[in-house]
Amino acid sequence: MDPKTADLKKAGLKVTVPRLKILEILENGGEEDHFSAEEVYHILREHGEDVGLATVYRVLTQFEQAGIVRRLNFDNNTSRFELDRGDNHDHIICMKTGLVKEFADPVIEQRIREIAEEKGFDLVGHNLVIYGTYKQEQDNDTEE
Repeated sequence: MDPKTADLKKAGLKVTVPRLKILEILENGGEEDHFSAEEVYHILREHGEDVGLATVYRVLTQFEQAGIVRRLNFDNNTSRFELDRGDNHDHIICMKTGLVKEFADPVIEQRIREIAEEKGFDLVGHNLVIYGTYKQEQDNDTEE
């Protein structure tokens, strides 16, 4: 059985062409890809798929409820989606370009647990987003 089909069935979702295509787009994106519903819709249209934007929103919401994707809400009020790979990571976003980079830092994770404990909370999750401007010349320096 195709892994995508198995993922959908395991999540209790009926296997449909739009669901398979949307899951494929999310899987083919790299770690740095965080798609909006509109971006998924445009990719589908570029590949000749006859899927409406409302269907894309509905499928992404179903995927979120099933634990297949995570919905991320950054400052621009646009929801972005990434596959839920079961890992814990945070995000840093370029305010100029919208570029999103993922990172994980054990020191930050430990400090978050300590803060929750100090404040009397049982930590169930967190969402850390750092905003800045990406220094593109860093990429050029490492390529030389």
